[in-house]
Amino acid sequence: MKNPVRIAVAGAGLIGRRHAEAIASAPDVELHSIADPSEAARAFADEIGAAWHPSLAAMLEGGRPDGIILATPNQLHVDNALECIAARVPALIEKPLATDLQAGHELVLSGERAGVPLLVGHHRRHNPLIAQARAQIEDGLLGTLVAVHGMFWLMKPDEYFDTGWRRQPGGGPVFLNLIHDIDLLRHLIGDIVAVQALSSNAVRGHAVEETAALVFRFDNGVLGTFSLSDTIVSPWSWELTASENPAYPPTGQSCYFIGGTHGSMELPNARVWRNQGKRSWWEPISATRYPVGREDPLVRQIDQFARVIRGEELPLVPASEGLKTLQVIDAVQRSAHSGQAVAL
Repeated sequence: MKNPVRIAVAGAGLIGRRHAEAIASAPDVELHSIADPSEAARAFADEIGAAWHPSLAAMLEGGRPDGIILATPNQLHVDNALECIAARVPALIEKPLATDLQAGHELVLSGERAGVPLLVGHHRRHNPLIAQARAQIEDGLLGTLVAVHGMFWLMKPDEYFDTGWRRQPGGGPVFLNLIHDIDLLRHLIGDIVAVQALSSNAVRGHAVEETAALVFRFDNGVLGTFSLSDTIVSPWSWELTASENPAYPPTGQSCYFIGGTHGSMELPNARVWRNQGKRSWWEPISATRYPVGREDPLVRQIDQFARVIRGEELPLVPASEGLKTLQVIDAVQRSAHSGQAVAL
């Protein structure tokens, strides 16, 4: 039996609580404590039998955990991560890595110089479905990749916008939702080197975008398109297709389509379309659905974090990868604002 890895959670909002649940389900891991100044967080810690601290600093002073998950507000991620580096405690930082690119870059360098592992919570990479799809692509199942298309269409209800910051720049689907999709596309296809984007707020009229149309060029020559909106009633988004989060009703549809010279792949349906003989639009085409086990990506992420803490392997999503994804999102926002293509 391995000694349990003790992981603390800073920030007990919705995602922080899901991390606490994931820790309880992961093997050879235990919850060290909860750090959050709110009374609701203190009550949550009492409810699950965990130690509570009013701040990250108080947690670090009270007994060093083996690792910390930073599920604090986005604006605190860099400062909190620097505290973890100073204490030499590995940290898993919820996305986004930072709200400022320069601060994110300096954070990555600080972690590397100190030799303290910093991970970013792009948990979808930990889904067994994504691991299988990446392996199939790398093994050449689709031939040479040519194009990719993704969709994030769903309806956020009116009450979602009762929280003021969600109506302001930075609170829209580009920063909050697309960042996950961009990270998966980078993981599956390659680095993005150019972006062209348009955005609109024509339905609700808030100060933040609600719809965007995007075109990408990847470093390997693949061209990509993405359609994004949080004001369309639709079954086509990762949230509603992947069955990762029980809060969203599953639709059984797909939202990513990856095309190559020998076949095309749907995700998360895990269907691959190929000609059985000659490759031609006149020849029969059929789909093979590849079975894959279903495991909670958040639990798998905790499990991998524990192995990184033990020194058994490198992070699947290191801070440097989180920074690259953030750079793409910044380019999308700049392109939508200027109307011009942006090279990364």
